[in-house]
Order: sequence, then structure tokens, then C-alpha cells
Amino acid sequence: MTPPAPPGTKPAGAPHGKATSRFAVMRHAETVWNSEKRIQGQLDSPLTPRGQLQADRWGAALAALRWDRILASDAGRSLATVDRLNAHLSLPVHVDPRLRELDWGQWTAKTIAQLRAEAGALVAAQEQAGWDFQPPGGESRRRQLERCREALMSAAAAWPGETILVVAHGGIIRSLVHALCGQPIAWSAGCGRQPYRLHWVAVTQGRLALERTDELEQL
Repeated sequence: MTPPAPPGTKPAGAPHGKATSRFAVMRHAETVWNSEKRIQGQLDSPLTPRGQLQADRWGAALAALRWDRILASDAGRSLATVDRLNAHLSLPVHVDPRLRELDWGQWTAKTIAQLRAEAGALVAAQEQAGWDFQPPGGESRRRQLERCREALMSAAAAWPGETILVVAHGGIIRSLVHALCGQPIAWSAGCGRQPYRLHWVAVTQGRLALERTDELEQL
């Protein structure tokens, strides 16, 4: 079995149809609502001072690897993170709304404590819904996974064999990692998902595979 190519490399002489595109998927830096433990969904809040420093450090660390481009959610917090990363990387940036966070509908802008106080029974039922988790007026985890897959597959077709840094959201990472691990998904984190890691996803001949995760702070 041939081992996976290290990040930042392309298979030499691989034809486009068989070239492996690699995506290093990371979460945006900390925002004000993250620090308040408030659900952002598809709304936005600015990066905190800590988040700004995080993005600056990550950019300096990521500059040690070779990248072809950045692919990002169109959320303001993702783009603010990209701006700081790209001060070190100077890469072309492409935006795809399919990489947005889950639409949390009526639960957007609330804290989990508020939700449990206001709608405890519904929250408890949704926590057991797995891929069918869907906040009132929002979208399901299953639909979020579908659009995330579509975004990565489209990028792999557009840029075969490239190594692409993806700046997205915790919910995107959670759905993608659980699906590629073959694990059921819960509201809470699991299956190795961490907010501040690079999650390396390879796309070869239309198939996605999770290769590994790297600690951003240890690059």
C-alpha cells in the first residue's frame, strides 16, 4: 500500500483524473460570541483580540508548508481569519457559501443554557437526533454535510492535485469528520474533532478520506 503523500506535495506525473487534491480544514479564530458560548450559526460577530492573535500565529506557522490557495466560508469571521493568515501566505482566496456554519434558525444568538431553560424537552430530543438534528427554522446536520461535500468535490475538480487550506466552522468540521470516520454524530464534539487543528481530507477519483489531524500550535 502506497503511503499518503505528505502535506504540501503533489503526486508526480499523476493525470488529472487520478490526482489527489488535499484539503487542510480548520476553524476560524475565536470570536466574541464564541467567548460568550453563544450560537452564531450563519450570523457573525468579530474576532476577539485573542482570535486575532491566534490567526496571526497560525499564519506564521502555516507559511512553513506549501499551499496552492485558500478556500473559505463567506462568513465574516472566516474571512477575517483568512485576512490575517494571508498576511503570511499571500495566496489566492476563493469563497464558497456551501462552507457556511449550520443554519441554527430560531436558536441562533442564544446560549446553550438559554436553550435548555426555554425549550429543554425539544433540546433533549434534538440531542438524540443524530444526522437529523435540525433546530427550529434551521437546517439539518445531514444537509450541512451534503453541501460541505459538494464544496470540496467541486474544488477538487477545479484544482486537481492541489493542496488547499480551508477556513470554515466547527459544525462543518464536526459533520465532515464524523461522516468520514463512519461514526454517528451527536450535538457535542467527538471522533477526534478539535476546533484548532488542521483536518487533512484527501479527494481522489471522487472519494473523500480523512488522512489525519495536526495540531496548529505544533506546526
